[in-house]
Amino acid sequence: MPFTITEKILGAHSPVGEARAGDFVNCRVDLVLGNDVTAPAAIKEFDRIGAGRVFDKDRIALVPDHFVPNKDIKSAEQCRLMRRFAREQGITHYFEVGRSGIEHVLLPDLGMVAPGDLVIGADSHTCTYGALGAFSTGVGSTDMACAMATGEIWLKVPETIRFIYFGKLRPWVGGKDLILRTIAHIGVDGALYRAMEFTGETLKHLPMSDRFTMANMAIEAGAKNGIFEPDDITLDYLRGRVSREFKVYHSDPDAHYIDTIELDVSDIEPQVAFPHLPENSKPVSEARDVEIDQAVIGSCTNGRLEDLRIAARVLKGKTVHPNVRLIVIPATQEIYRRAMDEGLLSIFIDAGAAVSTPTCGPCLGGHMGILAEGERAIATTNRNFVGRMGHPKSEVYLANPAIAAASAILGRIGSPEELGVEPQ
Repeated sequence: MPFTITEKILGAHSPVGEARAGDFVNCRVDLVLGNDVTAPAAIKEFDRIGAGRVFDKDRIALVPDHFVPNKDIKSAEQCRLMRRFAREQGITHYFEVGRSGIEHVLLPDLGMVAPGDLVIGADSHTCTYGALGAFSTGVGSTDMACAMATGEIWLKVPETIRFIYFGKLRPWVGGKDLILRTIAHIGVDGALYRAMEFTGETLKHLPMSDRFTMANMAIEAGAKNGIFEPDDITLDYLRGRVSREFKVYHSDPDAHYIDTIELDVSDIEPQVAFPHLPENSKPVSEARDVEIDQAVIGSCTNGRLEDLRIAARVLKGKTVHPNVRLIVIPATQEIYRRAMDEGLLSIFIDAGAAVSTPTCGPCLGGHMGILAEGERAIATTNRNFVGRMGHPKSEVYLANPAIAAASAILGRIGSPEELGVEPQ
């Protein structure tokens, strides 16, 4: 019988060994994730139900990344609760400030997720790990508490939409632009509780950093998960990271899809998502009259080393516009170190940027870049809802790192081409 990759992974983790779209299945989990916003609530629920001990101290990851380094007393108390729980339970994968980073970049880079895994996290962007061919999805803190206690999760198997990308990418266009264009095409509820399966000739050459970006933002179309079939690029990324055995799944040729959507990428410009939804994406050429006050380069969507290299290429030898604040946030300590070793941080600082320790910070309006009333920011983050980065009367425009960097120099939304920067 034919199955999609999502159905195969869920079936393999179910006691019955098979899962079809629409089935309700109880699945064992390979990894349970929580952060400093969601884990404290899960820990309190874990204690309330009298669970006692976690199901497996090696299969739980606790990552303080949203309000760290702690910005106030409340955030410090949240992190202290999580820290104490990790110590009491002997949690193997607790990541303290200074040895941590943004969860959805940190865990794959450390080899904690592999193809065929089933990962749940009390954070909506847990769908990021689908870039590796894993089933990963965000859940609530109560679900996290139950999974920490039992090692299982109850799920409805999603139907799958297949997205086929073909054509050659234009200069300065990457995964961020593909997913923004896709969301614009189907809407923020266009994949509601469905799996988004990304495939096609274009993606065969797409780097892992761009695949992570696309899978990360599947939730912005309402999807249960986003997923790529593993290939040689995936396996190259995993080499030296994942030492345990894993299983690679592929969709059967005659698997059933609820819909198939084909997108020709050859005419896609770098995209800019206007307020206040990711679906409000337009070509950058239609956004050049938008002046900005702040630019943010980072987040679980675009804070990887490859993203910083792109930004540095645009910023090198140039100066941030006097009316703009540029904030650059490497996603993990290792990325920070490598960016320093490569001289990227010097480029950012010479240009007039502020370089932050790894944190989610401004993405969710936490700290390190809150917007005042009437201010506009262009950001490589994943959401631009009302008040997402600060005041409810502020505005956030989403774009890729090259566009964000160029805009920081221009003082308005623009592209590297306007600065005479040649693509690599």
